[in-house]
Amino acid sequence: MRLWLDINKTVEQNAAYYFEKAKKARKKAAGAREALAMHQKKLEQLQRKATFEEQEELQKRAAKQKKEWYEKFRWFISSEGFMVLGGRDATTNDILVKKHVDPTDIIFHADITGSPFCIIKAEGKQVGEQTLQETAVFCAANSRAWKLELSNLEVYHVNPEQVSKDAPSGEYIGKGAFMIYGKKNKMFADVKISVGVTEAGKVMAAAESACRKHCAYFVTVKPGRLKKSDAAKKLQKMIEQHTKQKISLDDIMAALPPGDCSFEK
Repeated sequence: MRLWLDINKTVEQNAAYYFEKAKKARKKAAGAREALAMHQKKLEQLQRKATFEEQEELQKRAAKQKKEWYEKFRWFISSEGFMVLGGRDATTNDILVKKHVDPTDIIFHADITGSPFCIIKAEGKQVGEQTLQETAVFCAANSRAWKLELSNLEVYHVNPEQVSKDAPSGEYIGKGAFMIYGKKNKMFADVKISVGVTEAGKVMAAAESACRKHCAYFVTVKPGRLKKSDAAKKLQKMIEQHTKQKISLDDIMAALPPGDCSFEK
């Protein structure tokens, strides 16, 4: 490093000159560091904002995904390819049975308050034992048995002509309820459900065998003490990490049974 000295000045004067010059340089350096820190902070804020906006946009896209008519009900596709629908409440139970049942369909229910009516849309085809069992699990999981934390439940299936809104004399049939006449075909089902995403990007909750057929990845849940909303967030994270596919938290909430959960080990 070279220093130029003014021969017309004393040593003290030359030293004072360079001292002042160094002081100004230190101030400039401090100002530059402050400006750099400020710009770095702004950059981090912009990056966080961009990430948030990107996530928000993905959520909006997921929310805007076209809803199919059957999504107003609970639903799944059986491993044999049959569409199965279930009521979410008394109103959708009524709509489902009154408007969407054909003569060849099969209707599931359970003798427990809060059981949905579930319909296998047979479309004139022979329904196999696998679909019957998957629908039994679906019916049991979406019944009040989930909130009661039961491990299994007896459900039954009947033909459409056995289901009626006509009550015996002196009795009243409320919204979402129907009279069942004739023989009930009874089955036992585990109270648990698997949740995954189909190739079409739809969140599906069904028996494990149905999810194994139609979902690349799924998670099985059962009644427990984890708040439903917290379970849904955990499911969303797990499914997105494995499928690299953005899914709607609302869709997961809609697919889960009405009650708190635990994860099957």
